[in-house]
Amino acid sequence: MSENRTIGVRRGARFAGIGAAAAVAIGLFSTGAADADTFVPLPDGQKVGPNGVVITRNGEHATISPSLAANGAGRTVWVSGNAIADVPNAPETEVGPNNGPLNAPGTNNSSTHGTSQVNTGYIVGCQVNIGSDAISAGISGGVSMTDASIGGSIGLELGPGDVKFVQIDYKDITKPGRYSVEYQDAEIQIQNCAGYAQARSYTVVEVVGDHYSKTTLYGQPFSIG
Repeated sequence: MSENRTIGVRRGARFAGIGAAAAVAIGLFSTGAADADTFVPLPDGQKVGPNGVVITRNGEHATISPSLAANGAGRTVWVSGNAIADVPNAPETEVGPNNGPLNAPGTNNSSTHGTSQVNTGYIVGCQVNIGSDAISAGISGGVSMTDASIGGSIGLELGPGDVKFVQIDYKDITKPGRYSVEYQDAEIQIQNCAGYAQARSYTVVEVVGDHYSKTTLYGQPFSIG
């Protein structure tokens, strides 16, 4: 079985002590400091779908920093993780014109470019509890979606009740095999959210062909302050 990997942006110095930090539920890098970063380890997950698809997510964690302006309306989160897609029955295809995410209700950042795909990212909301019901309601209502560049910071403008999908990275699936999308310290900046904010990872595997399927694995929601 072949294995294909895509590795996102890395900032190794920030997580030099990650092995020890992962043992705590939520820890502070600078205890007692008003502007301390908060480390949030997140549980692994797995989802089995049609066509023999299995999505596995591991090593996920986030680091949350308050805004330097200290106005409560801005904050930054660095997210890391590894999304693995086993697709033993994907058809052999060629990549056609890449239209990218359609930004239409219900697309969940899927693209329509002639081949199967695994893509991963985060759902971010302001004053919204991002449970399954909220995700379904948001998609039906036409949530805003952002295609992120993993080479730099992702900026989001979120008002109360806003929900956005942020695609971190993707991998085209052109033949059966195992495909891995890894990312480290991908930065998401949130502005104009005066209330609490939440985020939740997602990984989507879309298999094209005569036996079309779409399988989605969601991560555990976590607070961004």
